[in-house]
Amino acid sequence: MAKVLMVVGDGAEVFDTLYPIYRVREDGFECDVAAPEKGTYHMVLHEQPEDWDITQETAGYHIESDVAFRDINPTEYTGILISGGRAPEYIRYDEDLLRTVRYFVEAGLPVGSVCHGIEVLATAGVIEGKRVTTVKKCKFDAEICGGIYVDEPVVISDNVITARTWHDNAEWMREFMRQLNQARVEREKVA
Repeated sequence: MAKVLMVVGDGAEVFDTLYPIYRVREDGFECDVAAPEKGTYHMVLHEQPEDWDITQETAGYHIESDVAFRDINPTEYTGILISGGRAPEYIRYDEDLLRTVRYFVEAGLPVGSVCHGIEVLATAGVIEGKRVTTVKKCKFDAEICGGIYVDEPVVISDNVITARTWHDNAEWMREFMRQLNQARVEREKVA
């Protein structure tokens, strides 16, 4: 069975994480959760109440990771998803994660990033010259690392599919799944 990686850490956003996991499973893919270590991680809910100037963060569900970043064999996977929330701010410095992200981009396999997930792509150095989107407060991260920020629900730049927030999940996952299913067909032809 074809497999997809979902990248998380403590502070990953619930809707940025769970919706994509179940969406890829609906199409018959396994979805392994990758994190700094195997173990339990705490997800959060993000929303901006009308009377707040910043995002409110509240505790969400827990999620178990299947594989530590250092143990990922990227050749076993057909695509990668990078969740948003606060996690990317911390995990973006993990060299094993960055190596894995670079592999997927260079191999032309689907790379999905939502919200703060752009921080991982930016640190990996894979968005230079690419059109990308993200939550507006991460526009700087995208642009300082050479990305071309576009304020649209979903932006496709070759095999990199980015979305602003979980509010764009339907559009984002539609495009990610289109590329993911095509990549599966291509891999099956070779096998």
